[in-house]
Amino acid sequence: MRIERYLQDSAARDGARTAIVSGEVRLDYARFLDLATRMATTLRMRGVGRGDRVLVLLDNGWQTAVAVFATWIAGAVICPVNPATRSARLAQIARDCTPVLVFVESRLERLLDETSELAATPRIVTGGSFEAAIDTAPLAAEPLPDTDLAALIYTSGSTGEPKGVMLAHDNVDAAARAITAYLENTAADTILVVLPMSFGYGLNQLVTAARCGATLIIEKSFAFPQAIFERIRDERVTGFPLVPAMAAMMMQARDLDASLFASLRYVTSAAAPMPLAHLDWLRAFLPQAKLYSMYGQTECTRASWLPPGEIDARRGSVGIAIPGGRAEVVDEAGETVAPGTMGELVISGPHVMRGYWQNEAATRRALRPDPRTGILRLHTGDLFTADADGYLTFVSRMDDIIKSRGEKVAPKAVEDVLCRMPGVAEALVVGIAHEVLGQAVKAVIVASDPALTERDVLRFCARHLEDHMVPKQVEFREFLPKTDSGKASRRLAAEPATTTGQKTGSPA
Repeated sequence: MRIERYLQDSAARDGARTAIVSGEVRLDYARFLDLATRMATTLRMRGVGRGDRVLVLLDNGWQTAVAVFATWIAGAVICPVNPATRSARLAQIARDCTPVLVFVESRLERLLDETSELAATPRIVTGGSFEAAIDTAPLAAEPLPDTDLAALIYTSGSTGEPKGVMLAHDNVDAAARAITAYLENTAADTILVVLPMSFGYGLNQLVTAARCGATLIIEKSFAFPQAIFERIRDERVTGFPLVPAMAAMMMQARDLDASLFASLRYVTSAAAPMPLAHLDWLRAFLPQAKLYSMYGQTECTRASWLPPGEIDARRGSVGIAIPGGRAEVVDEAGETVAPGTMGELVISGPHVMRGYWQNEAATRRALRPDPRTGILRLHTGDLFTADADGYLTFVSRMDDIIKSRGEKVAPKAVEDVLCRMPGVAEALVVGIAHEVLGQAVKAVIVASDPALTERDVLRFCARHLEDHMVPKQVEFREFLPKTDSGKASRRLAAEPATTTGQKTGSPA
């Protein structure tokens, strides 16, 4: 199914139901569809056609929701880009996807003007031409196949130039069907999105809400947590997707009132591994809410989910393959390894991407045939173990493994211990060059207790970790560097603190 059908079907079922709440703007499904259809007409009148790429450079807001569905109704492909993106990266993306039109925040017009690849590209601007564009009389939409591309979502590019992940409508549909099934989403749900809708996890909230006819509460960011918590109470939010950094902020909040969250039916965690200490805190603080630990990549949206009832029995696991998908742990030859053996996670199923836009070499590296069946599988680059029942446990990114005096150290194993330590709010572990060891373990810590010292950290680690896993260096910072999608960045944390806007030294 094409994704714009989600909106059309939900509007037909109950057009008066609230679809979008964004600031003071409230759109029911009938109005949401009307605005998206009018905008799609404007796009077609401006020459946007089937398969054309449309850059979406917008903050979270109702305009983003309209722009995304309008692009799909017009038969074009969305290329969502975080508004915080710098000009050099924006230019790379523009050169790669060659957009025919840009949706842009008014404050970012100057950025387009200064980017030669986009200076002459037609644009629709919030606060001006955007509002004018939705005054157009709507035209009937033409039926199109669900094998057409729906989105080009650019990866972070931490190891090189950003790559455009090609997701067709049927890929997005397969993921949305699976996710809404295990989350048991219905039209009665009210889902909050504070995650950037320019990334898969945030965008997926818009897609799944539209599929079930649920209400989506759109917030620009998590910069002011108390206001978000009050919004959860006031709108009676039932679904709260978050990332570890958000959980850490909740844990450190003073006198946090649990009654603000009484309406929550479920909380999801994805985008980055959640420390066990954070999971335990969330379960204790929100006992009425089901907690779903999940794993996914942009290339497949979602790969696994842990049924909430299995959290204790499968401690630390991110679950089993999503409905309709397959997840296996394999060796270097692509053969399935024995239960409990570490290997690379590979994913197959209808939710897996078509490949990388105009990058056949990267596509061949990521999508490789199963040696037994020939079916293409996504090689995630992540190390996992699986138990006899297929429950998966994340170990590390293959590139993140620290090799110290002949031993392999998974950063997450050290981070889980650090996050259990009183006085530690957040922690990242990286490998640094060492003349004798090859690599040494370094811990980068955000302390909640200003009296915490490096000696305290090392003593705690020595009690709970094997010798080769104990950090050789500890650095305290005011906050961990994050990617645009809100994930803590190991690459940035490994750089000198002065280059990432952090403070160095012990807080003691």
